[in-house]
Amino acid sequence: MTDLLRRLATVSLTTRVAFGIAILLVLGGVIVSIAAFAYGREAARTAYDRLLLGAATDIASALSVQDGRPEIELPVSAFELLALAPEDRIGYRIIGPGGETLTGYSELVLPAGRAGRSAAGRQGEGFFDGSFFGEPARFAVVSRRFAERTLNGTIKVVVGQTLRARNAMAYDITRKALYVLGVSGLAMVLLAVVVVRSVMTPLQTIAGGLSARDPHDLTPLDTAVPRETEVMISALNGFMARLDRQMNSMRHLISDTAHQLRTPVAALRAQADLFADETDLSRKERIVERIQSRSASLGRLLDQMLSQALVIHRGDSARREQVDLRDIALDVLEEGDHAVLNPDCDVQLEIGETPVIVPADAPSLKEALKNLLNNALKYGCAPVRIGAGQDGDRAALWVEDAGAGPDDGTLADLGSRFNKGTLSRQAGSGLGLAIAHSVASSFGGSLKLDKTAGGTFKASLVFRAAAGRSS
Repeated sequence: MTDLLRRLATVSLTTRVAFGIAILLVLGGVIVSIAAFAYGREAARTAYDRLLLGAATDIASALSVQDGRPEIELPVSAFELLALAPEDRIGYRIIGPGGETLTGYSELVLPAGRAGRSAAGRQGEGFFDGSFFGEPARFAVVSRRFAERTLNGTIKVVVGQTLRARNAMAYDITRKALYVLGVSGLAMVLLAVVVVRSVMTPLQTIAGGLSARDPHDLTPLDTAVPRETEVMISALNGFMARLDRQMNSMRHLISDTAHQLRTPVAALRAQADLFADETDLSRKERIVERIQSRSASLGRLLDQMLSQALVIHRGDSARREQVDLRDIALDVLEEGDHAVLNPDCDVQLEIGETPVIVPADAPSLKEALKNLLNNALKYGCAPVRIGAGQDGDRAALWVEDAGAGPDDGTLADLGSRFNKGTLSRQAGSGLGLAIAHSVASSFGGSLKLDKTAGGTFKASLVFRAAAGRSS
């Protein structure tokens, strides 16, 4: 069953459209055939009923009374009308006032309880179905009233014929309708094939453009396509943009790794060489301390670089969820990682009772807040506060310390590095701020570094709050 569904999924669009139209034509053909045959039968019945009625009326008009007895001279015109259906057998009967057969086939019997009123509403005229020597037939009845001294009563004229010409006419109408349906259906199939191939042309153009591209060319597609195909172009461009960001992140990570690790690794190697050649135990102990310090610094640098790569990746791939920034601040405080970095510094939490909701990724926000907190603990002054709040449609996740922060020139320089996207190459606190900036940018926000009126320094991740929330 799975293989069958997989094979059906690979069927071309042209075949699908042609098959769908074929099914539609078959169903339509059945319906049209039934309708055409019903219309043909009705048309044939109406036409030949008029011939029967005309012949019966001619015969009834030829009736006369002589010496108290009805006499008739069958008119030639009546049989000329009936001869228009040469393959049919015809029969007639003239019934006297007493029900006796005056002439014709006595086998033609009127149905019992017959009203004898035609569609025209004339009394004594009408049609009925019966058989003529074992063959289905159609009959017309015309009555003529005589009121004379020698003859007072109604004489009925019954004329009938078999149904061969009627059925042939109905089949002919049906056959011609099916001919028209077949020709129009074939034209529809051919037109559908042309239209589908025309619709596929832009896709072939896109495929050709992608195939001819350099593997490293991830620039947006700029191809003139119909509006219906623009959705796919937008999706492709969005996918290539995400892929380009991922590739840039990998290149930056490799570049940063090569740049940032070269000096610490060389210093560690130099210290190890000094340790191997040193004979003084006191100097060896100082070398070991420097090796431990540089190893710890190198470990922190690696952690930050890997964290930056992680948040950039999650910024493009993680699903946005409704995150309460208060929960992020509370989780970071409760995890207690800051106590390892600076156990003597007290970290305070400031959150309100109103939810602060933003569409983002919780792990990325936690990583960004941890880096801001670590920077405040390393380069700021106690006390350090973290919190979340909302002002209008702007929501913020922030870290504030009692230090004065960098001077205005350095602060402006940090801002310019953010905009150029090269902050990831900076050492020390710059890399932690780069992580926070990447997270803010990934979720449509920004990183703000401000000196407050109270003489403190505040780093904030500012986002647009979710709709329907207020402070």
